Amino acid sequence: MLSLKKKFIGDKNFYKMVLAIAVPIMIQNGITNFVGLLDNIMVGRIGTEQMSGIAIVNQLLFVFNLAIFGSISGAGIFGAQFYGCKDHKGVQHAFRFKFYICLAITVIGILVFSLFGENLIMMYLHGEGNEQALEAALHYGKDYLWVMLFGLLPFGIEQVYTSTLRECGETVVSMKAGIAAVLVNLVLNYLLIFGKFGFPELGVVGAAIATVISRYVQAAIVIVWTHRHTQRMPFVVGVYREWTIPVSLVGKIVVKGSPLLVNEIMWAAGMAFLNQCYSVRGLEVVAAVNISTTITNLFTIVYIAMGSAISIIVGQLLGAGKMEEAKDTDTKLIAFSVFSCVVIGLVLILLAPLFPMMYNTSDSVKDLATSLLRIAALCMPIAAFMHASYFTLRSGGKTIVTFLFDSVFLWCVTIPLAFVLSRYTALPIVPLYLSCQLIDIIKCVIGFVLVKKGVWMNNIVDNKKSVG
Repeated sequence: MLSLKKKFIGDKNFYKMVLAIAVPIMIQNGITNFVGLLDNIMVGRIGTEQMSGIAIVNQLLFVFNLAIFGSISGAGIFGAQFYGCKDHKGVQHAFRFKFYICLAITVIGILVFSLFGENLIMMYLHGEGNEQALEAALHYGKDYLWVMLFGLLPFGIEQVYTSTLRECGETVVSMKAGIAAVLVNLVLNYLLIFGKFGFPELGVVGAAIATVISRYVQAAIVIVWTHRHTQRMPFVVGVYREWTIPVSLVGKIVVKGSPLLVNEIMWAAGMAFLNQCYSVRGLEVVAAVNISTTITNLFTIVYIAMGSAISIIVGQLLGAGKMEEAKDTDTKLIAFSVFSCVVIGLVLILLAPLFPMMYNTSDSVKDLATSLLRIAALCMPIAAFMHASYFTLRSGGKTIVTFLFDSVFLWCVTIPLAFVLSRYTALPIVPLYLSCQLIDIIKCVIGFVLVKKGVWMNNIVDNKKSVG
């Protein structure tokens, strides 16, 4: 019993160290998701069609967001390990790589949404006898998307800075920037959606304008702080004086990072396709899934933040060559994440009926959203273990393995299941949704085997200073 306790539970200093990194990330994500919930409710007060239109566009933008996340993740593995061995020049090179790739993905994203946005939105609009509602949802979605395109660039640049700061152990600044952005977003939402205090009543367009402005505010705060604190963040000194990156390092990042980029794009596209399968059951399902997802995001901040903590803490230990300490720390971090989500899942099951009541929508949508929320709560410990396993594998540079573990599983197992059940059976949405969530138990078994075998325990920077 004592050996199990020693294996899975850390001491007081351990949890102080973990929470010092994870709590700011939790707060930032929590506030962002809370305002996302308030946004959702505000738009939901206007009508179901407006809420559904925005939900569809946000699902599409989610693909772009994860493409940005995936594009910087490969360089981030090197950044964390470079910082762990005190190689600030290496961190600088990793930062430059992120900057280039984010600019490229932003340009591609703007082109794709500009040319094919309407067709992508129409993929989610199904249901007979309510053509007027579907047309309205399409109209609102298009209006929202065009404005949101102006927020893609600041989002990408902010992610370059924020991710690098986190790899260097600084999480508070991005939290403060997130809080400021959230307050701006919230105030502007109230003024522009409903036309308060003399502002025009812009509805979904107002919601988009508020979000775009808040993203510029968030990016400005993070960028200004970083360049004003060069002693704490030495990588930023001269970061724009030269634009070169050692070819050898570029090659390594591309080799390690390409699977992560492809993985994130495929995973996000897979989730979008999964929701499209659910949408075959009608516009009410689109609204219910949107409500459920928005509320569930409030409760997933713990395992999301713990994933970031694993990538930072374990990555730095691997970079410093402390393999056994990295393994022991990782085990305790995974245990902490799963246990926390057991508790959080129970709380969400109890509170599930209360959240949909805040929306101005039909009782059938509210009841459906409650059922989906309870399923998400039940599966939260499963999601926590999968997330922790993914970031464990990634921290040691096992990006091909994470690609197979994450998006390949989604496209080869989960999506075929959802496609067959949604197209070729009359199975109602609740058991269909539950089936697609519980299939991830197989993924947990795979993750357990990979983590236990220690295939991720690698120092990919070899404690050598970067070239250049």
